[in-house]
Amino acid sequence: MNRRPLLIVAALTSAAAFSLSACSSGSKDKGNDKIAGAGSGDTTQSASPSSSASTSADRPAISLPSDVKDDFENWKAGDPTKDAVLTDAGGAQNAMNDAILKGDPNTSAMSFYYKDQALVSTVKWVQKWKDAGLTFTGTTSYFNPKVEMFGKNAAGVVFCSDETKAFNKNRKTGKVDHSAPGKDAFVLYNMRLEKNAQGVWQTAVGTSVRGSQSCMR
Repeated sequence: MNRRPLLIVAALTSAAAFSLSACSSGSKDKGNDKIAGAGSGDTTQSASPSSSASTSADRPAISLPSDVKDDFENWKAGDPTKDAVLTDAGGAQNAMNDAILKGDPNTSAMSFYYKDQALVSTVKWVQKWKDAGLTFTGTTSYFNPKVEMFGKNAAGVVFCSDETKAFNKNRKTGKVDHSAPGKDAFVLYNMRLEKNAQGVWQTAVGTSVRGSQSCMR
């Protein structure tokens, strides 16, 4: 069965490596094996990860179809700079999902929120969805974010996602795969973001681990 979108990156560089407690949700051991996705013509503005992002650059307006939702739970750190980092980390997830739903790996939002290795690998991942004729539907929850600053212009972000309410969808037929979710529906992300001249925290490199015990709930 197909899985939810992963940001597949070869490895963290030594500069990107950082130590944070893994996302522990104190949750149950049951997981899910799904994907999230799209389809309807109506669109709704995706849930804003935070209202604290830097205003030095206009963020792209990303609207997801009405049957798709990115839900950012407690997506704040209580610090203005870290909150700005989280906002753009959430924006990167929205941008990737938007690109998958549109079947377009080269949207302007992708290059806005991603750079370097992360952009290359995410574009390839979106292309795989397009080639497979798949999109997705449902809700993906992002939770338990942790931020560590590396000076003024770099940060590490660790967070979890729960895809148990998200499902693969055939782009042509609209048929949804409602197979029972498994543990791979829980994903641990470990990302490095770098602030550009316009004040945008771009995702530069990262890893993702499916079936992470620390993210199951």
